[in-house]
Amino acid sequence: MAHYTATIVWERGDSEVFTDNRYSRGHSWSFDGGVSIRASSSPHVVPRYSDPAGVDPEEAFVASLSSCHMMSFLYLAAKRGLVVNRYDDTAEGAMEKNASGHFWVSRVTLRPRIAWEGDVPERSVVDALHHQAHEECFIANSVRTEVRCEPHD
Repeated sequence: MAHYTATIVWERGDSEVFTDNRYSRGHSWSFDGGVSIRASSSPHVVPRYSDPAGVDPEEAFVASLSSCHMMSFLYLAAKRGLVVNRYDDTAEGAMEKNASGHFWVSRVTLRPRIAWEGDVPERSVVDALHHQAHEECFIANSVRTEVRCEPHD
């Protein structure tokens, strides 16, 4: 069994009272490979106290699903002998309230564009690769969010 770690650090600023709920939501995420990322709440959620330059959890969630799908897709394409030169995805998440009135990311739409080496595979082959990539994506298998894939030609 594999284990994954992330270190999340937030500190109250000297002039922040905290109990008045007026404190910076900026914080950092650090990972085992040494990368640290500036993070914050989403400006859509806490506009005044968010750091718009930071990655928010909602964006990270969308990126995580997109990245996992891409890595599964690339693996499957290589296994079939298909050469991918470039893969880019402008993924989008939608947040709404559930039946209990709680917000959740209900849907993530992936919009991958793929540049192939040589002949472009038939659409049915590409669609099958995306379907299988979704089935094999560890992150998609871990969430209840609907993940749609709308590849570009």
